[in-house]
Amino acid sequence: MTKKSANPVPIPSSLEELENYMKTHVGLEETFDLGVRKFKILKKEVHVYYLNGLVDTGFLMENTEQLIRMNDQEKPSSSTDYFSLIENHLVHQSVSKLTILGELIDRLLSGTVIIVVEGYAQAIALDARTYPGRTPQEPDTEKVIRGSRDGFVENFIVNTALTRRRIRDERLRFEKLTVGERSKTDVAIAYLKDVANPDLINVIKKEIEAIEIDGLTMSDKAIEEFLVKQGYNPYPLVRYTERADIAATHILEGHVLIYVDTSPSVIITPTTYFQHLHHAEEYRESPMVGTFIRWARLLGVLASLFLLPLWFLFVLDPGFLPEAIEFIGPNKKTNIPTVVQIYLADLGILLLRLAAIHTPTPLATSMGLIAAVLIGQIAIDVGLFVPEVILYVAVAAVGTFTTPSYELGIANTIAKLFLLTAVAIFKLPGLVIGITVYILFLASIRSLNSPYLWPFLPFHPKAFLEILFRRAVPGTKLRPSIVQPRDRYRQRTN
Repeated sequence: MTKKSANPVPIPSSLEELENYMKTHVGLEETFDLGVRKFKILKKEVHVYYLNGLVDTGFLMENTEQLIRMNDQEKPSSSTDYFSLIENHLVHQSVSKLTILGELIDRLLSGTVIIVVEGYAQAIALDARTYPGRTPQEPDTEKVIRGSRDGFVENFIVNTALTRRRIRDERLRFEKLTVGERSKTDVAIAYLKDVANPDLINVIKKEIEAIEIDGLTMSDKAIEEFLVKQGYNPYPLVRYTERADIAATHILEGHVLIYVDTSPSVIITPTTYFQHLHHAEEYRESPMVGTFIRWARLLGVLASLFLLPLWFLFVLDPGFLPEAIEFIGPNKKTNIPTVVQIYLADLGILLLRLAAIHTPTPLATSMGLIAAVLIGQIAIDVGLFVPEVILYVAVAAVGTFTTPSYELGIANTIAKLFLLTAVAIFKLPGLVIGITVYILFLASIRSLNSPYLWPFLPFHPKAFLEILFRRAVPGTKLRPSIVQPRDRYRQRTN
């Protein structure tokens, strides 16, 4: 967090002294993007400081012309307050006064235009910032067949505006903080004042204010690691979204969201395991279709976790197989143990996923064909893999890809490898003990003091039914109790 001095230094009334400070400490005349324009307005020296890469040139020119016209339009007297007169002639909706030198520097480096007048120990901040960035578009990781296409971008002012457009409530709050001694990154905490749990808001605010770091180069991910102190736990303790409609939905439920400048995703807190399995597509279809999609997704997640360990158990001990499915198991023998084949195939799929991320889009299709046709088939032909291993590893990988949360999918892959190792060492007892340890581990996790497996553990029947079945909007009258909302009712019946 940017520290404030116990004795803040005031802005000097001498423009020469301020200019010398800018040259010595801020890099005026050394860094090319920091500029100053000097005028004489009504026989008073006026300096305008700006960063040419972050300022809207049109607004700056318009206000500069307005100030110059004052020389012909105004006739000051000995009692004229030149500072207030100049302030009143600025044609912009966001104008504020500054009296502290440190605040002036922070605002200048964030892109704000600073206007100072000779003889006055204060400055005018003209917020005419324009940050480089892209226009809102649909996120690649959260696509829907029908629905909005205005996803978040790297400008958190745009992101808050996209949220405000969906929640036009006077109780919606965006509390702005600044994090990073050098980066001074803007962070906003979003919540509904009459709905969100005040204790949760205070905890998040205190944790963010306590951050002491040079800069947030990884933006929201760095905030997350300070906030939840995850350590080496692979399971995500917060949820990310790049969709404005999902963010607005969670705010209305009573969640607290964290917006970080330069990041196109926002952090949703608190979150549970099952909330990572929800997708916007379920709510763009009828309740029955949404439920069907949800069950298919849950089946894919279960396959990504348990299919390979269970199949490998049947390979090790075919006696567990019922007669109807005795055909399950490798029909060919190789010199490489089955468990090693599974590990190698899983590693290959992980490498393909990483390669797909780093491969330019025009080449991604060619890479997929090479991997599937050449590497996969030739590996079988030379006896490195048996076909059944490729089949079940591929089905488990498809289940991983159906998981809406990328972070949860990777964590489930690690859990699957743990279960495979347990089965390889202890067979059936290993699978039973491994699954038990896995469930106990998830049950022990708490995200900002919220149970990670809620509503399964602790069991909440109505909420658990909403996990399994997508209810119609008129039927969801209560907000989820996991966020401890101050107002439990989404809608009231007369």
